[in-house]
Amino acid sequence: MFGLLRNGRNLARLVRISLALARHDALFPLDRVAGAAPFLRVTRLLRRRSGAASRPGERLAAAFTEMGPSFIKLGQILSTRADLLGDEITEDLALLQDRLPPFPGAEARALIEGEFGRPVASLFASFDDTPVAAASIAQVHFAVTTDGHEVAVKVLRPGIARAVARDLDLFLWLARLTERTQPGLRRLKPVEVVEILAQSVQLEMDLRFEAAAASELAENFAGDPSFRVPRVDWQRTGRTVLTTERIAGNPGRRPGGAGRRRAPDRCAVAQRGRGVFKQVFRDGFFHADLHPGNMFVEAEGALAVVDFGIMGRLDRQTRYYLADMLIGFLSGDYRRVAEVHFDAGYVPRRRSIDAFTQACRSIGEPILGRPLHEISIARLLAQLFHVTEEFEMETQPQLLLLQKTMVLVEGVGRRLDPEVNIWSLARPLVEQWMRDNRGPEARFAPAHRRRRRGIGRAARGCCAISTS
Repeated sequence: MFGLLRNGRNLARLVRISLALARHDALFPLDRVAGAAPFLRVTRLLRRRSGAASRPGERLAAAFTEMGPSFIKLGQILSTRADLLGDEITEDLALLQDRLPPFPGAEARALIEGEFGRPVASLFASFDDTPVAAASIAQVHFAVTTDGHEVAVKVLRPGIARAVARDLDLFLWLARLTERTQPGLRRLKPVEVVEILAQSVQLEMDLRFEAAAASELAENFAGDPSFRVPRVDWQRTGRTVLTTERIAGNPGRRPGGAGRRRAPDRCAVAQRGRGVFKQVFRDGFFHADLHPGNMFVEAEGALAVVDFGIMGRLDRQTRYYLADMLIGFLSGDYRRVAEVHFDAGYVPRRRSIDAFTQACRSIGEPILGRPLHEISIARLLAQLFHVTEEFEMETQPQLLLLQKTMVLVEGVGRRLDPEVNIWSLARPLVEQWMRDNRGPEARFAPAHRRRRRGIGRAARGCCAISTS
């Protein structure tokens, strides 16, 4: 009985989603959904003719924004899947902004009082009712605590948990339906992809988890003056409220007007590249939402990050795979790239390693033959996914957040200094990390020293423009 009710509820929601997509002339993602054809024939009659001139990705991004928080998150994940939607659409989705109109400051005050069972005045000497940022899950207010500390207070949107749970149930229902009815799409692991999205979003629904993520990231960078994480005020943090110290700095955008160049730009690019490298390879725990609004350059030059709702984790074997693959591509060793994929089990042994090597060369040569500052590792990964169907390579859902992070960081780096490639700055660090963790000296070094030793040595020997 429950299954029938769930099916009916989700079919009704699918109709409403189809109507929203139709209004933006963005129904094309549903073309491959089993059973959707009857809805598509009707709803396509309702599409907006005014949207015909815009690009499909722009129309889809507008539809996702209209449909709310979970669809914005889905769009951001889909922005990494050029193999499914093509380059132009994913590039437009990568620009999808997680912004919504704010809810009233009085409502935020009421939510804070409900969380702590105390008047706002007993927690904050002053509280700015006008939010400084409003996203799909929460909004942020500046305040001063009763003991005089300037803080940022993040408050969950009212009713957001219920709305997100409803959307995630629909996504999972559609993913399971796809796997049952479309055998050719099973290698894309839609259920596992949705489950990873669900885990990420559900963690955002409890701000204590975000506080814990900030604390862990800060611990990983303890003693590193080039990368800073705001302190968590645990006494003013709960399930629906997160309070951290206020960060003062310039947003992670290119300073100055068009065409201007300022010396700190290149240093900032280097810091981003190395900061991401340390998170991904050294720690296996990384900030997965590094858009410009979440990064600030402080007066002393340190890179400060905020908003820890979306974090990624990679186990050591996956990090080895990534390092081998990146070094193989950057050095033009396509045989090594192919062997990495076969050894990891990502490509079945029954496929030809020689043919896969040739495919890797066809991906790498057009990209890596360009000037160094034009090389995009995120685009390289996207092109790699294009050949996955031919070689029966399964999707690796654990890498989706990392690819999203690469796209964001590359975009920020190019805005800061278009002539610097962020990954070329990090390459020596990756190579040193591989030597320390897989080379002969790794077998003799104590385990507790291996984790940190290579980072400091590589950073000292690489590009003096950064303090990391």
